[in-house]
Formats: sequence, C-alpha cells, structure tokens
Amino acid sequence: MRLKIVEKAPDDIRRLIHNIYFHYKFTNYFASRVKQNILPPQKICSKKFTSGGTAQVFHNYPTKRKQRFSESGDKGWFRSLFVHKVDARKDAHSNLLSKKETSNLYKIQFHNVKPECLEAYNSLEAEVQNRLHQDQEYPCEVVGSWNTWYGEQDQAVHLWRYRGGYPALTECLTKLNNNKEYLEFRKERAKMLISRRNQLLLEFSFWNEPLPRAGPCIYEMRTYHLKPGTMIEWGNHWARAIKYRQENNEAVGGFFSQIGDLYVVHHLWAYKSLQSRDETRNSAWLKEGWDSTVYYTVPLIRSMESRIMIPTKSSPLQ
Repeated sequence: MRLKIVEKAPDDIRRLIHNIYFHYKFTNYFASRVKQNILPPQKICSKKFTSGGTAQVFHNYPTKRKQRFSESGDKGWFRSLFVHKVDARKDAHSNLLSKKETSNLYKIQFHNVKPECLEAYNSLEAEVQNRLHQDQEYPCEVVGSWNTWYGEQDQAVHLWRYRGGYPALTECLTKLNNNKEYLEFRKERAKMLISRRNQLLLEFSFWNEPLPRAGPCIYEMRTYHLKPGTMIEWGNHWARAIKYRQENNEAVGGFFSQIGDLYVVHHLWAYKSLQSRDETRNSAWLKEGWDSTVYYTVPLIRSMESRIMIPTKSSPLQ
C-alpha cells in the first residue's frame, strides 16, 4: 500500500523519499559495521542528495566522530542529519580576549541631539566632563568626545573609562546620583536630546590603549555586529591583523560589548584627513596577509557601520 502511494507521487517527491530511505538504510548499515570493527572507520560512505539523483561521498572522519555518528543514529537518524555538535567552550570570551594586566571598563554613549541644540549641548557636556576630570573622587575619565560628521547626523559620541572595572562604575554612579549639580545637568541635557543609548565595553588585549592625541585628526568608528558565537574567531584573526594597521599610528582602540547590544565590536581609527584615510586603507591591501584577514572575518559579520567623527574642543583625543 505504501509503495503504491509512493509510485503515485510526483517524480521529485518520489525521488526524495527513495533517497531518504536509502540514506537511512545505508548509513545505519555502515555505522553498525564500524561499531563492530568490521569496517575501518576511515571509510564511511553516505549519499549526497542532488536535484538529479544521488552521489556517493566518502568521509575521513576520526574514530570518535564515527562513534558519535552511530550513537546519533540510534537516537534518531533524521535528527542526526541536521544537529551539529560542538565542544563546549571552557571560558567566557571576555576573559579570553580582554587585557589581564588592567581592569578597565569602558562605556560608550550615543546621544541624538536636537539639531538646534547641538552647540549648547557640546558646551554643557564639556563643562561637566572637565569637572569630573578635576575631581579625584570620581574613578572615571572621558577618553574622547565627538560629533558625527558622516553617518547619523546631530549625534554626540562619548567614550568613558572606569579604572577598576565594575566596582569603579558602581562607585561613580552612586556618587553622581547624590550630586545635586549633576542631577540638574541631566535635567537640562534631557531637554536637548531626542534619544540616547549606551554600551559597556572591554578592550581587546591586542589593541592599543586609547591615549590622548594632539591632533588635529578625524576619527572613524567602525562598528561590527557579529554572529553570536564568533567573537573568539574574530579576536584570533585580528590579533594577527592589527600589525598591518599600525604604520601611520591610526589604530586608537578596539572594544567589544559586554552589556547592551551583544556581539558588537567597535574599532576606533584616527586619520589626518579623509584622503589620508583612503590612502592608509588602500596601503593595507599591499601587505601580505591582510587579504586573508578580510576573507575570514567577513563571514562572521551580520552587519557593519562606519561613522566619521570630529572631536569636540574638550576631547582628550583631538
């Protein structure tokens, strides 16, 4: 009865049913033979489905992989076609990629400002940043402040560093929430904003620590949204690639998110001009190995963004 139903089905459906049935019988047979040590584990033959039929494919799997394959056949042959087993990671990527010799935590802020308020906003922000720098009771410092030139318009970007990690961040926020002047500043600033968001970041161990620059420079922040689970692979490739981008002292800092949007990477670069940026980036392609970095890291990216920024007058990075 079942054979009659199959024979009446369209050709494509009938071929698919036969292929699945044959794959099931064939792989179970050979997997059981390997398990009984009748066949060497180096030669397992399976069927690869194609639109025109089937083709034999031989795989050179390690013995452990063969045992895992046969076991999955016992639990469910159809499930074994789609489930990919990977070994559990032994540590968080934040511990593997961040700097061990420092306990710096970074916060990046993106403030979308009302166009008519941008100048007043910059003046007010600079006043508060200077006060915090001069007050040793607050364990925080502004690394850089910018306005976006190309990218999202009328946007202010601030990068803060907390020396001491999360305890320093908590201490700073507690003191600021008890500071009446700062609370008044926040109320005044809120009148100028359309929206705001932030992220907590760690710095990559192989990147430079961002230090004050005399300038004048323009800055590019390249933001990459990675596929979940790919941060370690990204770090491995860039740990080798950063040497290709150091000749003109353009590398400022590299960070990855811990709180906020996850699996986000920010690379911060400094250039003398847009023309200098173009020349520096083109020169990287002349170095052996840079093309491999691009080739292997592009598949890890879900989306990416570039913003060109101009430092504010009070920014340590000029």
